[in-house]
Amino acid sequence: MARIVKVIEVLAQSDKSWEDAAQTAVAEASKTLRNIRSIYIKEFEAAVENNKITAYRVNAKVSFELE
Repeated sequence: MARIVKVIEVLAQSDKSWEDAAQTAVAEASKTLRNIRSIYIKEFEAAVENNKITAYRVNAKVSFELE
């Protein structure tokens, strides 16, 4: 039987790193989605205050298999 995969776009933020922001995206998405298969980071962004990065942000596409 063929598998159907759906893709949603999510935004996530971390004060530690872009990797942590990506982990946050998956963790939050997994609260309402099952069968997450992959994450594709579309864009990276950082908020800066007083010449220091204060927040790492990712725009990500999360793929999950439909049941």
